[in-house]
Amino acid sequence: MSLARIFEEYPDRRYIMFGGKGGLGKTTFSAATAYWLAKQGYKVLVFSVDPQASLTDIFQQDIFGKGAVEIMPNLYAQEIDADQRIREYQEEIRQKIFDMYGLDEIPEEIEDYIQAAAAEPAMEESAIFDKVVDIVVGAEYDYYIYDLVPLGHALYYLSMASVYDEWIDKITKLREEMEEYRQVAAVVQRDKEFEEDLILKELQDIKYRINTSSSILTDRQKTAFFFVIIPEEMAILDTQKAAGLFAKFQVPLSGYLVNRVIPPELAAQNIPEYLRHRLEMQYGYLKRIDKLFGDEVLARIPEFERDITGLEMIEKMAEAMFGGGQ
Repeated sequence: MSLARIFEEYPDRRYIMFGGKGGLGKTTFSAATAYWLAKQGYKVLVFSVDPQASLTDIFQQDIFGKGAVEIMPNLYAQEIDADQRIREYQEEIRQKIFDMYGLDEIPEEIEDYIQAAAAEPAMEESAIFDKVVDIVVGAEYDYYIYDLVPLGHALYYLSMASVYDEWIDKITKLREEMEEYRQVAAVVQRDKEFEEDLILKELQDIKYRINTSSSILTDRQKTAFFFVIIPEEMAILDTQKAAGLFAKFQVPLSGYLVNRVIPPELAAQNIPEYLRHRLEMQYGYLKRIDKLFGDEVLARIPEFERDITGLEMIEKMAEAMFGGGQ
């Protein structure tokens, strides 16, 4: 099985994710996959959920916080600006207060609360997660390529969906129970009823959006998740652990991609002793990777002579990943 065959044999897998330790090449693989699919005629969005995103660097185009930017025909890229999303949150809250209570201005104590809430430590992650939901629910593209954050944070994102879902279930149930008590007490006023209905409707809408997004993450028919690994001890150990953790979230694993493989043909040349030792060490790790992951290893990507930036180098990476002539 090869990486190209995965896409050919599972055409319904339109949500593509690359995960792994930081610095292994996930963003590069995301960009190259998006490039390859766009060349096949599909409309593709590659987007980053990493606050320190590097799609801007790879595509050599400023895309941070600018929404979906067209890189070339069929290929769009987006880097999510969490601060911008938080400001949008604040404005949405203010507007809802105006709409629900008919105020001319936001009371100072409420404005202080809005500002304080935006400074919560988890607000950035929540804002990014919510923007991802917006992107996915929009359904504007044939393929969505997720450039995930390093493994620990990726697991956090995957768990957020179930945490949000459980919280909204509890709040919704509580509001419904409160409404029953009000009706029994016969003290419900018409405008209050309308207000409560709006809040309940909004909670249910949030629940729908989260369920739609989180169900994609664990849908074996729609989603392909690939681990990026390099032939080094710690990367192998971390990948083994992460694969077990991701399995607990029922994320469908489609295979492993080995990056930064020093070309083995160098061994037949007159090379420095240092490089020869590196090749020998790498050979041992590659054998270990094959033993651990077997047929799930879909591609070995060579170490390139320079950084993967710009469409010319992205094309070379795509050819290495998917094969030439595509």
